Amino acid sequence: MIQKAVLLFMILLLPLVNVVAQKCELVLRGKVLHQENDQPIEAAYVWILETRTGAVTDQNGNFIIRELCPGTYTVTVQYLGHKEIRQTINLSGSTTNQTFKMEEESVALSGVEVHGHRESVQTTTAVTSLYGEALLQSRGESLGESLKRIAGVTTFSTGNTISKPVIHGMHSNRIMILNNGIRLEGQQWGAEHAPEIDPFLADEITVIKGAETVRFGPEAMGGVILVNPPSLPVSKKHSTEINLLGASNGRMGNFAASHSGGSGKIAGLGYRVQGSVKRAGNVQSPRYFQDNTGMSEYNFSGSIGYSSKKLGIEGYYSFFNTEIGILRDSHTGNLSDLVEIIANGEPFNKPDFTFQINNPRQVVAHHLAKVKAHYHLSPAYKLNFQYGFQLNERQEFDRRRGDLNARPSLDLQLYTNTLDLFLDHSRNSNWSGSLGINIIQQANSNVPGTGVTPLIPNYDMINGGVYLIEKYLKGPLEIEAGLRYDYRTVSAARFIGGELQEADLDYQNFSAFIGGLYQLSPYFSFSSNLGTAWRPPNVNELFSQGLHHGAAAVEIGDPDLNSEKSLKWVNSLEYEGKRGGVELTAYANQIREYIYLNPTGETFVSLRGTFNVYEYLQANALFYGLDLSGTYAFTDQLNGYFKGSIIRAKNTETQTYFPFIPSDRMDWGLAYSFGKETHRVTLSNVLVARQSREPEFDLAPAPPAYALFNLGYNLKVKIAENQLNVGIQANNLFNTEYKEYMNRFRYFSADMGRNILLKLNYQF
Repeated sequence: MIQKAVLLFMILLLPLVNVVAQKCELVLRGKVLHQENDQPIEAAYVWILETRTGAVTDQNGNFIIRELCPGTYTVTVQYLGHKEIRQTINLSGSTTNQTFKMEEESVALSGVEVHGHRESVQTTTAVTSLYGEALLQSRGESLGESLKRIAGVTTFSTGNTISKPVIHGMHSNRIMILNNGIRLEGQQWGAEHAPEIDPFLADEITVIKGAETVRFGPEAMGGVILVNPPSLPVSKKHSTEINLLGASNGRMGNFAASHSGGSGKIAGLGYRVQGSVKRAGNVQSPRYFQDNTGMSEYNFSGSIGYSSKKLGIEGYYSFFNTEIGILRDSHTGNLSDLVEIIANGEPFNKPDFTFQINNPRQVVAHHLAKVKAHYHLSPAYKLNFQYGFQLNERQEFDRRRGDLNARPSLDLQLYTNTLDLFLDHSRNSNWSGSLGINIIQQANSNVPGTGVTPLIPNYDMINGGVYLIEKYLKGPLEIEAGLRYDYRTVSAARFIGGELQEADLDYQNFSAFIGGLYQLSPYFSFSSNLGTAWRPPNVNELFSQGLHHGAAAVEIGDPDLNSEKSLKWVNSLEYEGKRGGVELTAYANQIREYIYLNPTGETFVSLRGTFNVYEYLQANALFYGLDLSGTYAFTDQLNGYFKGSIIRAKNTETQTYFPFIPSDRMDWGLAYSFGKETHRVTLSNVLVARQSREPEFDLAPAPPAYALFNLGYNLKVKIAENQLNVGIQANNLFNTEYKEYMNRFRYFSADMGRNILLKLNYQF
């Protein structure tokens, strides 16, 4: 009887099992790319005819369609100016991945031409971008401060007006920044030399966290930052954007504007102009103003280009100019003053607010010009050419007596020429790749008349590299590998004490990587990238011999330093669900003969003051850590986010710790939208731990942990067909007094206090 009952139950259950098996939980996801160059297509429409459901691709060309039943479907992909794709796909497993490559076609409709081109890097390593709302919220901040919104990215700062981005503990010459595709070349070796770039020129800023020396050369061993302006218009349309910002702390004012347009007579011809000005006075800590911490800045960029089905050509120019005051209390008169101010932990000189900038200060101008072109040899092959010229002029003024006070103590001019020639291929067999060469030539000159022995010598540098990268795409799998060879020669010369000192050095090395990305399920994907990298020592690390005025420190180089060689492994696991997503990145970076600037504990006394002495050393190192970030929509109105990072950096020879490594940190926030998302209120909290892994010697103990709260309000107003965005932010809402370990001036002053910002953005 029991057996019959069980049999009857199973017979009745079979239809239910079948219904469950047929539950519509399958997912179709993938990418839409340009066939000719593998660049992603944003806003392409992917449509399933049978279910009448679809999706629009995002900025990286990705799409996802959920809740599909098993079966055969007809998928269409549409994008203006491109041939429609219609393909039959069978869905059976939990997820199906598909890459669609679209081919351009001539369209005879008024106002419709082929797309414009922009710089884009497709890589299997960890990539995060700032664009849209996130980029809009960062307006008015420096590049380094903007990128702190990305997990694993922090800043290395000198006071509150100079900051450099740090990726997984690496900064300066280990991080490459591309301004519209050209590697930014200034005197980036200096700890207080901020990137000479205006974030307002970008509509997307991308961070690549893996070693990218195969693509870009030795200076990309720690990661790459891409600062990309909008694509040039190719049709008769015009757009203008205006930004107006004000801040209470420093009484900062910032104005930026951009305008772009296309020709109605010449299809594919477009232009863009952009500029900004910025002015701020003394920064205020919670209890006092910081003397001589004002800044002024004005920038300009412009480009013109032509794009057709076969040919594309573009000219671009940018100019960056800034004057930055250096905290006066960082330049002390004698040894006792230096000891006293470090012991005091805050400035003795606490003036009122002023916009005036006195010595010590920096004046920096940077010119960048480029010409690039591409030609489609066939639908599968594209030839690319790019030439860039840069002139970086840096002057650093110290506190000196009499007429010498008007002379810079450091006066450098750096000329850089870059040439890139590479061939892209993309075949329907899912293979794509690049074969290329690039050449870099630099000449650095110390302008006479400073009355001071130059910190670094005059030098000439030539670097040549050849590389090959191949990628295979099919369904849920992407595999990528590359190989590169570089050769560099450096010739340096300078007079010290009337004696000519010369040096001729050569460096060469191979670098390689292999990486992959696999879609594990409808919601999970996994990527892994293993890469070797190298970096020859920079001229300052080899030959620094004296007072670095902007840094208020004496730096001693070592001409016998060897090249750094690293092996970095980056792994990322990503979950993307209906209401949110989480990304976990783990990495390990083993570096042989890592070069670092170490405090000696000694001081140098001169007529210009008393300064701490630092020296460049080498040791084997191990960097490893975790980045975690995620978002979740609790309701249609309430959203939350979190991100955090942990990094460890150890001298494996002495089992000690390196200086200036970011401490553990976490950032979380909530945003509530109402009024059809025209109003949004955000509350965020930043938690930073004390850096307990300190080097053997430091000028002062690491500062305590701190927590900061920020509050914001955003309003979107539609004015006819135009958009007005209004934002009010209160950073460090409770005016908390704190010191950031990664601030080199933490010995002399607290960080910035409460800062209330008003932001207006008008797009028309």
